[in-house]
Parts: sequence; C-alpha cells; structure tokens
Amino acid sequence: MQSIKFITRDKTNFFKTLNKKVNKYFKDNDIKKTGNWKLYTKAIIMFAIFIIPLVLLLTIDMPHWARLLLTVLIGIGMAGVGMNVMHDANHESFSSKKWVNKLMGSSIYILAGNVYNWKVQHNVLHHTYTNIHGMDEDIDAGRIIRFSKHAKWMKIHKFQKFYSIFLYGLLTINWAITTDFKQMHSYLKRKLSYGKFPNPKTEWSILIITKILYYAIWIVLPITVMNVTWWQVLIGFFVMHYTAGMILSVVFQLAHVVPNTDMPKPDKDGNMKHTWAIHQLYTTSNFAIDNKLVNFYTGGLNHQVEHHIFPHISHIHYKKISEIVRETAKEFNLPYNEYKTMMGAFVEHFKQLSHLGKHHHHELA
Repeated sequence: MQSIKFITRDKTNFFKTLNKKVNKYFKDNDIKKTGNWKLYTKAIIMFAIFIIPLVLLLTIDMPHWARLLLTVLIGIGMAGVGMNVMHDANHESFSSKKWVNKLMGSSIYILAGNVYNWKVQHNVLHHTYTNIHGMDEDIDAGRIIRFSKHAKWMKIHKFQKFYSIFLYGLLTINWAITTDFKQMHSYLKRKLSYGKFPNPKTEWSILIITKILYYAIWIVLPITVMNVTWWQVLIGFFVMHYTAGMILSVVFQLAHVVPNTDMPKPDKDGNMKHTWAIHQLYTTSNFAIDNKLVNFYTGGLNHQVEHHIFPHISHIHYKKISEIVRETAKEFNLPYNEYKTMMGAFVEHFKQLSHLGKHHHHELA
C-alpha cells in the first residue's frame, strides 16, 4: 500500500489561525469542547427510540403491521444512537471522562458493529485519508457502486444512479454478518490501530463474544418469547437494519460523494497537494445546517466540514463554530462546501453517481 504524506508546513497558517479562533470561542464562553446536558438529553432520547420499541415487541401481542412499524422505529433509533452517541464517544468527544466515552462508545456492539474496526476504518482511514481512493474505505463499495473517478469503471455503473439507493440499506446488516470479520482480519494483519496496537487474540475474542450476544438479543430472544415464527423475526431484523443502513449511508454520501467535493490523488511519490486540514475543506461538504431536525437527528454529521477539522469537539458545538470556520476559510480563499437543504444535497449526490457512471469520466487510478 502506498504511503500517503500531507504537506506538514502550512505557509498560509490557515489551521493555526482557525484553531486559535475556535479555542478563543470556548475560552470566552467558558465551555468544554466535549458534550453537555444537551448531548446527554439527546442520548437518552435516542436510546429510548431504540430500546422501548424492542421492549414493546417482546412484551405485547400486537398486529403484524404494528410490529413492522416498531421495527422501522428501532432502525431509526439505531441510526440515531450511532450518529449522536457512539460516534461522539468513539471520537472521545462525548464526555471529558474517558470511562464515559468508553462506555458510550461500546454502544456500537448493540448496533452490530465493533469498536476496534470502527476506530480503524473511521478515525484512522476515513478521517486521515478522506476521499482518497484506495485508502478511504468509506468510498469503496466494491465493484457494484463507483464512488470515485479513480475507481475502475464497469458497464453496470451506467445504471448505478438507479440501483445504488436500494443497496444503501444493506450497510449495517453487512456489519452484523460479514464486514466485521473481514475488517478485523485485514486490519490486524496490516497492524492498523487507533492508538496502541491491541492484542489480536483479545480483539477476536471480543468480536466473537459480542456477535453471539448480539444474535441472542435480536434473533434468539424474539423467537423464544414472541408469538411469531422464526422467519417473521428475520424479516423484522432485516427491516430494522435496512432502515438504519439507509439513513446512515445517505447521511454519509451527502457529505462526501457530491459534485462540490474533491477526490484528490497523491503524486507518484505519495505526496498530497495540501496540508491535512486544508484537504478536509476540499473533500467534505455540509448540508441543511439551518434545519433544526436534521441538526438534532444526524448528530452533527451534516456539519461535516467542522467535524473533519475538529473531530475531538462534540457535534453539539458545530452550529456555533461553523461561522468561525466559514469566515476563516473565506479569509484564506479556501472552499467551504455546503448545500442549503438536505434534498438539494440528495439530488446532487445522484447527479454525481450519474456522472461517475459514464465511461468517458473514467480516470485511471
């Protein structure tokens, strides 16, 4: 694998200036960069949306249509916990206390994921090498969808603007079944880690035990206590995951796979054109930052620009610091990518998929 190197010396002092302004904001307002009561209240709400419908399903006999609606609601809660609780915690921004971050970060296990895998894929590969083909796994959907102009083009990609949306919902069910095992094998073999490299035997043990517990809670328990057949439970399991997967996939795509974001390549020696911070401005995009519901539910993932430059600041502060980031980017004549509405970003994402699906837009990696 090619070694990627960003420019380390910023002649413009963009990040130094921005960081100074942001630090001043927190100091002047006497607030911590981590979560506050607003985030903790949100965490309770998201866990409630996720867990209460499951309790109702396990304890009350109800019509099939009601069960189906509750499984959809669990999926909405599942994505909500992932975006608002797990995400901040595994970036160590949920709380100033390490044990709280570790506890809340462990919520990924009841979402079908794994802490070690997620931190490597997200914190290391995605946040470091954002939108770089061959490094950022979040823009690698295998051969079926072409997210980067540097990925190999295939005839099927002509139609990806039509079929891709149906595949987005499979994100988290793939975590539950295959992805975690493949990732752990790959990451441990490559000796990748976020922080100190862990003991492989320990990580494999955690993965296997948490998967067994996960299947026990979400499949075995419902089959045992609910007055339904095994295949009805599996349908509910799929609907729950498809709902969560669709939400999480769409939110991610609107932030990175849109026309106003770059997919830069290193030169033959692995050198990137910009510093890491400036690279984030070119490769990320905000959307619907004035929409209160989107701000509340997506856990600040619609403030992708702020999140990528300051991943250790809780998303609860992104709305406030976004003006600082926007003004500073403008001051240094740098891009600040954003779409005013979620629908606008959604439409642009599918325009990008259409663009990438055309053969004459193929660029060799």
